[in-house]
Amino acid sequence: MTIIYAERLVVVVLLILLSASTSNCFIDRSYAEELLSSAGREKDWLVSIRRRIHEHPELRFQEYNTSALIRHELDGLGIPYTYPIAGTGVVAWVGTGSGPVVALRADMDALPLQELVEWEHKSKIDGVMHGCGHDAHVTMLLGAAKLLAQRKDRFKGTVRLIFQPAEEGGAGASHMIGEGVLGDAEAIFAMHVDYTTPTGSIAVLPGPNTAAVSFFEARIEGEGGHAAVPHKTVDPVIATSFCILALQQLISRETDPLHSQVLSVTYVRAGSALNVIPFYVGFGGTLRSLTTEGLYQLVRRLKEVIEGQAAAHRCRARIITSIEGYPAYPAVVNDEALTHHVESVGRLLLGPRNTRMGAKIMAGEDFAFYQEVIPGVMLNIGIRNEEVGSIHSPHSPYFFLDEAALPVGAAVHVAVAETYLREHSDSV
Repeated sequence: MTIIYAERLVVVVLLILLSASTSNCFIDRSYAEELLSSAGREKDWLVSIRRRIHEHPELRFQEYNTSALIRHELDGLGIPYTYPIAGTGVVAWVGTGSGPVVALRADMDALPLQELVEWEHKSKIDGVMHGCGHDAHVTMLLGAAKLLAQRKDRFKGTVRLIFQPAEEGGAGASHMIGEGVLGDAEAIFAMHVDYTTPTGSIAVLPGPNTAAVSFFEARIEGEGGHAAVPHKTVDPVIATSFCILALQQLISRETDPLHSQVLSVTYVRAGSALNVIPFYVGFGGTLRSLTTEGLYQLVRRLKEVIEGQAAAHRCRARIITSIEGYPAYPAVVNDEALTHHVESVGRLLLGPRNTRMGAKIMAGEDFAFYQEVIPGVMLNIGIRNEEVGSIHSPHSPYFFLDEAALPVGAAVHVAVAETYLREHSDSV
C-alpha cells in the first residue's frame, strides 16, 4: 500500500507541476493549435513577402525599398508606426499603448555577396544577397504583426515591433537605441535563422551566445631599401612577422582555456618588388571574446604587443581598432529568466522535442546593444531541411532558406510576446 500511495503521490505532483507550468505561460494545446493554424494560413503571404525582399537585397543603411515594403504592409494592416529611425528603420506597435511593453526585433540588411543558388527568386542585384536570413527575419516579424493585430483584444499591454537597419557591421541597433526605439519596453526578443536546427524547431541558450567582436588594422613603418643591403634598412617585414607570432600567444599563453577568445590575422600587405625591402607593412584582422570585458582586455594587449614588437625592431607602429563602418560589438548574453520563458513557450507551442539547447558561436550580433539597456533573448529558429537544400551556413553564397520556417517563426514571436504580456500585466 505504501508503494502504491507513493506512486500516486508522484503522479499528482507531476500533474500539479505541469498544470502550473502551463498556466504560468498561458499556453495550452488549444492555444498552440489555434496559433499555429492561424500562422499556417498566412504562409503564402509570408512567402511572397520574403521572396520580394530576397530578390531586391539592400546593404546596411540603404534598405529604402525594404523599409517601404514594411510600411506598405503595416499600412494595410492598420498598424501605426514611426519612420524614419536611423535612416531606414521602422518601429510599429500593437496593443493598448500602455504597459507592460515588450519588444520584438528584426534586422533588414543584406550582404555584399554574389548569390550562387540558381532559382526563380534569386537576387536581382549583382553582388548583393540576403545570405544571412534577414529577409526571413523581416517576414516573420511582419507575420507576427499581422497575427498580433488580429489578436490584440486577447492581451493587455503593448508589443513594439522593431525593424532595424545595418546589423551587418553598421551597429544599426546602437543607432536605433540612440533614437529611442525601446521606449518603455522592459524586455526584448529576437530570432536568427539556424541552419543546424531542423525546420519546426527552436534553440535557445541562457548566458553568453555570440561573441563580442572588434576589428583592427596595423601599420608597421621602417626604412625601406635595396634587399642586397638589408643592414642599411629597418625592415618592417621582420617586425611584422614577430608581431603576428607574438599575437598568437595572447590566446595560447594569456587567456584562460575556459574563456573562449579568438585572434585572427586575416591579411598582410607589403611591397611587390622582389629586390626591395618595403617602407611599411600593413596587416589586420579580428578579435573575439564571449565576454565584452574579455574583448576590452584583448584589444589592450594587442596594442601593447604590436607597439612593443615594432619598437624592439626599430620600427614604428600605428594601430586602429575603431574602424569606420565596423564598430565593436558587445557579446550577446541571454537573460536567464527570459530564456526560461522562451523554453517554456517553445515546449508548449512546438513540443519538447522541437525546443532545443542552443550553442555558443564566435560570430557577432548587434542585438547585444539592446541587451545592454534591457533584458533580452535571441533565440534560433530552425531552417535546416536537406530536401530543399537548406543546409548551408549564413554568409555562404549557397545559403538557402526553407520557407516552411516562416509561419513557425511568426507564431513563436506572437506566443513569446503574448505570454510575456499576460504574465506581467498584473504587476502594472
